[in-house]
Amino acid sequence: MQKIRLFSMMALQLAIWGAWAPKLFPYMGMLGFSASQQALVGCCWGIASVVGIFFSNQFADRYFSAEKFLAVSHVIGAICLFGAAFSTQFLPFFLFYLAYSLVYVPTLSVSNTIAFAALKDGKDFGTVRAGGTVGWIMASWPFIFILGAHSTAVDVRAIFIVSAVISLLLAGFSLTLPHTPPQKGNGVDSLAWRRALGLLRKPYVAVLFFVTFIDSVVHNGYFVMSDAFLTNRVGIAGNLSMVVLSLGQVAEILTMLVLGKVLVRMGWRTTMIVGILGHAARFLAFSLLADSIPAIIAVQLLHGICYAFFFATVYIFVDDAFPKDVRSSAQGLFNLLILGVGNMVASYVFPNLIAALTGADGKVDYQTLFYVPTGLALLGALVLLFAFHPPTAAPAGSLEDI
Repeated sequence: MQKIRLFSMMALQLAIWGAWAPKLFPYMGMLGFSASQQALVGCCWGIASVVGIFFSNQFADRYFSAEKFLAVSHVIGAICLFGAAFSTQFLPFFLFYLAYSLVYVPTLSVSNTIAFAALKDGKDFGTVRAGGTVGWIMASWPFIFILGAHSTAVDVRAIFIVSAVISLLLAGFSLTLPHTPPQKGNGVDSLAWRRALGLLRKPYVAVLFFVTFIDSVVHNGYFVMSDAFLTNRVGIAGNLSMVVLSLGQVAEILTMLVLGKVLVRMGWRTTMIVGILGHAARFLAFSLLADSIPAIIAVQLLHGICYAFFFATVYIFVDDAFPKDVRSSAQGLFNLLILGVGNMVASYVFPNLIAALTGADGKVDYQTLFYVPTGLALLGALVLLFAFHPPTAAPAGSLEDI
């Protein structure tokens, strides 16, 4: 029963994100936002991640039970999402989206904390986190009927309305989650973020931090570029593109379910390298096989490997290695890269690269464009191979003694 509740929490948590993420940048284009304005919107999660480290995750670690933190955050987030849905000018849209980001991004770390606190074995996280993948898929598929093949901005704003409704549902459901009290007293450092940052002095943590940044740029670049690529270059209808992208989440469910066994068999480093190489393979296929719709659809299945074998593994590593009293802040530290800095860099670099690679005929040179994330992914894999040396080969151990 406990795992079912945690699975449902993850499903709703990721459904909020999955409802709008694939269409965000195409939607901003419909509203006439420039590449620099789109980049500013993309920076919101970076700002939220920084704020989360020093305030929101600190608050959850030390002063507020995690489940109540989720409930309050998702009510505020729903209000902001409704505001964004009905804002067509840049400034109000930006302000509503920024406010939403500030309350939503920290909940991704806090929901991980609730799950790990309630689970007896951290390796079971993959099974629970598969709920998030199911939620993402469930949020994507209804848009086959909500949107048309050639939808207008008025139609597409439904992505935020659907997301807001799910946010309200999760706010109520959060109050039924396992009680996860703050960690304080007994000589514990009152500044959880300071203790979490101190772990970067350990070389293997610093290397993982660097590689996570690289892979987060690649991962977030996928969401910036893929929907427009599918509709404008491959020729997939606008109301079907989210479904095609969601096929990656279908594969993600399977990889999440086997992740615990894979980690025990392959270990931290090899599992992460395979995850990053999945990104390289997918973008290389985008670059070279764009004329083959079946190939482009099939290669979406690599997303499961890309996410589960790297990012989910990073979350498990953090829970396995970091002290219990700073795990919200530690999760937030890596989310600073995964959802924040990497998102900011991807949101700035890739829209501007697309603009630079757009010819006079309005067509984008996608082949050259996708070589960039392919190269970055290969770099990350090489750094892991030669420089990442964790104290244990597979899930075990702790960094309590810092």
